[in-house]
Amino acid sequence: MNLHLVAIPLLPLAGAAINGLLGKRFPRTLVATVALAFTAASFLWAVWAAIQFADGGAAGPYIEHFATWMQIGNFQAEYGFYLDHLSMVMMLIVTGVGFLIHVYSVGYMWEEGGFYRFFCYLNLFMFFMLTLVLASNYLQLFVGWEGVGLASYLLIGFFFWRDSAAAAGKKAFIVNRIGDFTFLIGLFLLIKHFGTLDFASVFSKIGVLPTGEATGLLTAIALMLLGGACGKSAQLPLYVWLPDAMEGPTPVSALIHAATMVTAGVYMIARSHAIFDRAPMALLVVAIIGCATALFAATIGLVQHDIKRVLAYSTVSQLGYMVLACGVAAYSAALFHLMTHAFFKALLFLGAGSVIHALGGEQDMRRMGGLRKKIPWTFWSMTFATLAIAGAPPFAGFFSKDEILWRAFSSAHGSWVFWLIGLITAGLTSFYMFRLWFLTFFGDFRGAQHEEPEASGRERHASDAASAAPPGHGAHGASAAGGHGHGHDGVHESPPIMLVPLVILAILSLVGGWVGIPAVLGGGNHFEKFLAPVFEAYATAGETAPASPAEPSGPSEMSLSLAATGAALVGFLLAWWMYHRRPELHVRARQRLGELYRVLDHKYWIDEIYGAVFVRPLIGLSRAVLWRGVDAGVIDGTVNGSATAARELSDSVRHMQSGNIRSYAGWVAAGAACVLVYMIWLGMR
Repeated sequence: MNLHLVAIPLLPLAGAAINGLLGKRFPRTLVATVALAFTAASFLWAVWAAIQFADGGAAGPYIEHFATWMQIGNFQAEYGFYLDHLSMVMMLIVTGVGFLIHVYSVGYMWEEGGFYRFFCYLNLFMFFMLTLVLASNYLQLFVGWEGVGLASYLLIGFFFWRDSAAAAGKKAFIVNRIGDFTFLIGLFLLIKHFGTLDFASVFSKIGVLPTGEATGLLTAIALMLLGGACGKSAQLPLYVWLPDAMEGPTPVSALIHAATMVTAGVYMIARSHAIFDRAPMALLVVAIIGCATALFAATIGLVQHDIKRVLAYSTVSQLGYMVLACGVAAYSAALFHLMTHAFFKALLFLGAGSVIHALGGEQDMRRMGGLRKKIPWTFWSMTFATLAIAGAPPFAGFFSKDEILWRAFSSAHGSWVFWLIGLITAGLTSFYMFRLWFLTFFGDFRGAQHEEPEASGRERHASDAASAAPPGHGAHGASAAGGHGHGHDGVHESPPIMLVPLVILAILSLVGGWVGIPAVLGGGNHFEKFLAPVFEAYATAGETAPASPAEPSGPSEMSLSLAATGAALVGFLLAWWMYHRRPELHVRARQRLGELYRVLDHKYWIDEIYGAVFVRPLIGLSRAVLWRGVDAGVIDGTVNGSATAARELSDSVRHMQSGNIRSYAGWVAAGAACVLVYMIWLGMR
């Protein structure tokens, strides 16, 4: 069986190359056709490969060695592809959801300048993400890891003529490099102690280690890998880049910062389970970081007004859930929520884009309201996604979130503290998502009532975008509104090419979690059974990688499920009461909370703290030492000083050419004397 897995990432790369090199001469229709055709082909190939792999019935991974990449002494790295149940799930999510977002982007970006450039970057991202999830070794994974960082930088800063977008792109790039530094240290430790970065070889060598042996080494490696995951998956303390990444076009937020790139850290931890399972202290750190991030980001999402910023902090919080699941060794639960989150969070971002499209670029929820009758397809799609993320049964998020909460409580690595914080976070998630839902779609339209400018990064209004865009670049707000302003009569539904992906994702947000219905609810948790061969493959004798529940009894799990549903219901009722039934209450609450509300509104001043503690001192040090000291003082000083010395020496020597015969005779005599002295000195030696 030869699945030719190399074709799956190379197809989007071909689309990126064609549009990148020739797209400027193509009509928009041809650019879109190229981008969609190669992405669709990659998805269909991935589906075919998954079917062939499943039909083969292989319990172990399928590995293709494409070529030897490098060989240095005893170290060798292959350019190969690794397909097992875990990479199959990721491959199908990336290609499937990625294709739907490509389709949506055609309608959303149609009038924008740089249309070919956008789809070149989008296809390039698909290539790197598929390289990451199909890599057969850590080095190839790291290439994809860095590649998605590059593509993210390009897409976040797509509106490069805006300072805020350019700054957001640089911020994402730099913050991720901090995590990547620790990731590299982890890879160096693997090379030093195991002599390879190949997944199968590393995990096999670790798998035969007796329990407890080399625990310190594996803990160090796991913590270094965790640093990389904190950067890529936006966990404390490296989460700060993701909210600012909303400066990119909305489809970018849906693809990169909801469904694919930000989940790379979760995938990497799950892929490295053989390391983390033998490093219990590292697992505890993973769980604490995930738990803290989930709650921390949820509290910030409570008071945000920019519709995309609410979803951004929601993404950070949901990623915290996934990392928490990995920290209690419930890797299948983490991947289950990763999959359902890809469906409903991509839908939420695309639905938000449809709202922004309808309002001519508006992103402030205080200027929305009453849109459910104007854009019914968008309304019902976002309703499905909101119910899913809030954990309402029988939507996808109900099953995946409950699975994480149950494992956090019952796992051998879990704790009731983790469960309680996760439960509180579930209630907060329900509140801020239904707050978004009510503010956007219910009540009266408030577009002409609220005139306060929204400072947090949003795509410009039609008039602002038109004035800010350089020649040859369209303004999304103007094109989206079709010439209408912000008036209520100008609100209109998105075109079918944008609505079809919404409908498909809405269906997946409903039924996508049914593959993981637990036994206590009458299901067989087929998703966990599907991934079981991956997480049991390299277990030490007597150990099982996924931690088993301490109490597998049904009533306990059912009661915890009811508690989570109750928390979601409380969040819904509170949002309904404050933002629909009695909207004046949230104004009173803001006044009574006072300083606490101000802290949340300013996002705990984390960016300001980072700026004061790290950014400004680093910039000051760079200016004083690296610029003025090294660059200007040493490098420029050496170059300019040698030029000055040469000029002064030549000026002195120039005076020898005086035209005076007696002067020339004196110089000849002086030279002869020097020669004689030198010859006498040689003779004396």
